[in-house]
Amino acid sequence: MRIYDEPHRATDAWPAWPVLRHSLAALWSTFVLVHLLLITLALFGPGYPLGDVEVVYRRWAENAMAGNIAGITENFVYPLLALVPIVGALALDGPAYLGTWFVLATGMNAGAFFVLVRSHRPAAWWWLIFLALLGPIALLRIDAVTVPLGIVALLWLRRRPLWGTVLLTIATWIKIWPVAALAALFVASKLRWRMLGVAAVVTAAVVAVAGALSLSRGSSLHVLSFVGEQAGRGIQIESPIAVPWLWQAVLNVPGSFIYYDQQILTFQVAGAGTAAASAAMTPLLALAAATVLLLGVRAQRRGVGWLAVFPPLTLALTVTLIAVNKVGSPQFISWLAAPIILGLVLNERGWRTAALLGLALAALTQLVYPYLYDWLLVAHPLMILVLTMRNLLEFVLLGWALFTLHRLGRSGQPARDRFTERPLTEKSLTMKSLT
Repeated sequence: MRIYDEPHRATDAWPAWPVLRHSLAALWSTFVLVHLLLITLALFGPGYPLGDVEVVYRRWAENAMAGNIAGITENFVYPLLALVPIVGALALDGPAYLGTWFVLATGMNAGAFFVLVRSHRPAAWWWLIFLALLGPIALLRIDAVTVPLGIVALLWLRRRPLWGTVLLTIATWIKIWPVAALAALFVASKLRWRMLGVAAVVTAAVVAVAGALSLSRGSSLHVLSFVGEQAGRGIQIESPIAVPWLWQAVLNVPGSFIYYDQQILTFQVAGAGTAAASAAMTPLLALAAATVLLLGVRAQRRGVGWLAVFPPLTLALTVTLIAVNKVGSPQFISWLAAPIILGLVLNERGWRTAALLGLALAALTQLVYPYLYDWLLVAHPLMILVLTMRNLLEFVLLGWALFTLHRLGRSGQPARDRFTERPLTEKSLTMKSLT
């Protein structure tokens, strides 16, 4: 019952792909074409998706080389390891920063794609379509590093649980969203304490190195500053909670408008009740995540196999981080790729709905950013409608994941191997796999 190097048998889930899925040349040629398309759109398409990399990331990198290291000598909006790719893109000197970033992001995707092609070629095709629909933002944020790491980590967890957990923890120290997969793993797997120990060791190493670097520069500890930086934000315009105030801005309700926060460098909404809503969102997110985890615990305690519980639980937690959040950015949708790909690998037919919803979310996101983003900033009714539809679709996907978890908890049925149709048990995840 190997995930890797299994024969890629035809199924009814993707009836149009039986020839394409067997062609490595077609897969890799399309991979190259998709990434050339994304880079071309980023450089020559409408809008300005390059801003974060060209302006913000490059400035952080240059400041770090000058001794002002975000996360070490000053507060940082990201977890500390985000500095590794951000500073690493200076390898070919400042003028080549953007080109180096494209090489880095494409190389990360190529590594994940190599692993995915060996696991499940229809899922590899799905990811290419997803990337094309999501657009240039898929390569132009720090998430372009964490998403391929997350994909590889999730695919490795079955046979290489140690290294899968290490990768997830490293990814979490680059951008916080992979913590959803770590939390789901703790609930679903019987090896939870061993995996928690692995995550704790990686985390302790990061904090220890950060502390030593801070002390050597006579600075206080800033390694956890990203937590406070996120909590202090207002309601960003792309978050679902912003929709009521966006429509108020469309209707010219007094006091409701869009503004640019110079400190956080994001567009946010203002209006009656926004301060209270912003303060409520963090505890609401924690409550929503706890509720999702309880559904996973329910399924796990009723004897459902971990390979059945883990993918929908990871997806539900990931969507919760997006939908029940006052922070909203287009690259957040890229996070969906990792849990959906895992679901397709383990249960291709059962995850067809989630896969199609993911593609729709990617397409609507690219329409919003970068091409028509200026319309959003002036509260154009058509663009607010598109954004509203995109945000509602996030809750549809969340509902699908929650329903799947609820049904698993009710039936108590284990996952089944997609090739042999035999139940998948915890036996496939033994400590022998750690070598």
